[in-house]
Amino acid sequence: MADPRLGTTGRLHASPSTPHCGPLSALFHDADSPRASDDELAWYAARLPRDAGTILEPMSGSGRMLVPLLDAGFSVHGVDVSEPMLASCAARLASAGRGTQLFRQDITALNLPFRYCAAFIAGGSFQLLTGRHAAIDALLRIRAHLIDPGLLLLALSIPDQAEHPPGAAVIEVRHAMLADGTQLACRSERVVDVQKRRIRTQSRYERRERSRIVAREDETMMMTWYDEEQITALLGDAGYRDVRIEAPAATGPNARHFAVSARASA
Repeated sequence: MADPRLGTTGRLHASPSTPHCGPLSALFHDADSPRASDDELAWYAARLPRDAGTILEPMSGSGRMLVPLLDAGFSVHGVDVSEPMLASCAARLASAGRGTQLFRQDITALNLPFRYCAAFIAGGSFQLLTGRHAAIDALLRIRAHLIDPGLLLLALSIPDQAEHPPGAAVIEVRHAMLADGTQLACRSERVVDVQKRRIRTQSRYERRERSRIVAREDETMMMTWYDEEQITALLGDAGYRDVRIEAPAATGPNARHFAVSARASA
């Protein structure tokens, strides 16, 4: 049965260019990054308009940013293509005693019954859209939903591997413990394509009870990086103005982080 807290307006048009997390991936990311840091939250709270209307968070995932922004007094709607991520977000909202509109839609074909004073994509999620066409389509669809002041904020990063690509695939194994005591393991293999400015990551998630594997899930994600000049040009081509490079909303290892702000042209 569909969760009544999830909006159903518009049809889902998932495409190969749109990232789509499965249930084990959603559980792992929830356990690995449960909530935005105070510094990251403060960065968005200082820039997003508080009294101009409702804000849109495309690619909102399981609510890492959305729920604390609601707690801080902002009105925010969320959109994501992943049903498990939205179900997790709805559960977080219920646990926090909050309610808002959540929509399951592909950002490249966004079609919502509301208009928004601002939009933001946190945590580098915009870079999970594969290729220029998907990025432009997403920016155009977001712009179609913005009204004055029409602010857009994007958090971006350039991986260190862009300048120093490894000679072979990079393999990483991470673990996360769930609330019920079961363990999730994620084995990922990353391949860097400097010419296309992409990192292809193939991941296998395994859920274990004691030593027994009880669930397994495979996932392939593409990450595209842009430098400041490239993202400025991309936003201009999508009809945005007043593009500014900003200090990063959050920092992390193995990458150079920055952010960009822009206004939707009328």
